[in-house]
Amino acid sequence: MPAAKGPTWFQDGHFHYGVGIEDTFIPQERPGHRKLDLYELTQHYENWRTDLALAADSGAELIRWGIPWYLTEAADGRFDFRWVDQVAAELDRLGLRCVVDLMHYGTPLWLENSFLDPRYPELVARYAGEVAGRYRGVFSDYTPLNEPMVNAEWCGYRGAWPPYLTGDSGFVRLAMILVDGMRRTTAAIRAADPDATIVHVDAGFQWAGDLGPDRPKAFLDEWRFVMTELLLGRVGPEHVMRPYLTTNGAREDQLAEFAAQPVRPDVLGINYYPGFTRQGYDPGTGRTYPVEAGQLGLLEHVRGYHARYGLPLAITETSRPSADPADKIAWLDELAAAVAQLRNEGVDLVAAFWFPMLDMFEWEYRFDTRPLDDFHIRFGLVDLVRGPDNRLARVPNPSFAHFQELVKRAGQS
Repeated sequence: MPAAKGPTWFQDGHFHYGVGIEDTFIPQERPGHRKLDLYELTQHYENWRTDLALAADSGAELIRWGIPWYLTEAADGRFDFRWVDQVAAELDRLGLRCVVDLMHYGTPLWLENSFLDPRYPELVARYAGEVAGRYRGVFSDYTPLNEPMVNAEWCGYRGAWPPYLTGDSGFVRLAMILVDGMRRTTAAIRAADPDATIVHVDAGFQWAGDLGPDRPKAFLDEWRFVMTELLLGRVGPEHVMRPYLTTNGAREDQLAEFAAQPVRPDVLGINYYPGFTRQGYDPGTGRTYPVEAGQLGLLEHVRGYHARYGLPLAITETSRPSADPADKIAWLDELAAAVAQLRNEGVDLVAAFWFPMLDMFEWEYRFDTRPLDDFHIRFGLVDLVRGPDNRLARVPNPSFAHFQELVKRAGQS
């Protein structure tokens, strides 16, 4: 296969637009919990060539696309890359630079108790090393683990995904395992491909008003950074989150190891959705609810990460789900204006991805019995339209053409 483009796209002074394919994989089933594979639900496995062609036609330079680990290594140590080989070759042919999403929430079925298997950090790194070695010269950009905060929250705090832990002790237990896995994954990638770019993707929460009495806003405003703080080796003896971590089971020796051997990603990806990244709290129900934060929320978000970390930044996920393409077009314009403002301020903001490019189906499908289409969310520049044959047609809506123009203008500036 032809060699990949140079690895310094995030240092070339230009701004780059990308798109993404939603790739949540939670293959484990149990009573009341259905399998959640978004490639399967959106029919990407059957339509991947069409989807990649649409990504290229959008004008995007970059694409976030993930490998289904649970299928690629369906048995311990037995890798089958035949499908990934085809996708990699097509991405290369189309000239799309892929930021490979190695882990998107779920583990293979054979990994006993999912993340609690003591071999997890070693085995996820083995898988990453296999990928980076096989595709060196074709893939050169990797996300070791997508949204570790969401992963730890849904698997360790809420008990919604395997291994179904709950509470702060569950969260911290998962957090330490996931960070260990990310550290080892990064090392395995860099050993297999020293020129590889590491794009760490953080979920990026915000909160509005007063939160619950057990999780006040002051705590949550620090808690939201904890996975990145651990990975970057910033949780020293005086760190504000250290008492929370140690009280809930983090070992002092492991915290010391993380601090002594920090991992520095090349690009820090932050995800932001104007309609639900910010959450409020209803004391009457004890539940959180989405708060519209718009462009101002994005500006606050990016400035905060810039001030805190000083790394090249990418908005690795953003979009506005709506049945009306005008809402998406408006957000594209607000996004472009925010990018220009931030870069004029000196923020090292290098890319933004509309994510996902296609519509998707919400995660609540896993916990329900209603038909799949009841969970359809209109995220996409491309609509998914189910026909009488049950096939999901890919239909670009007017926001697709607007994205093309946005990319074209960015290339001319």
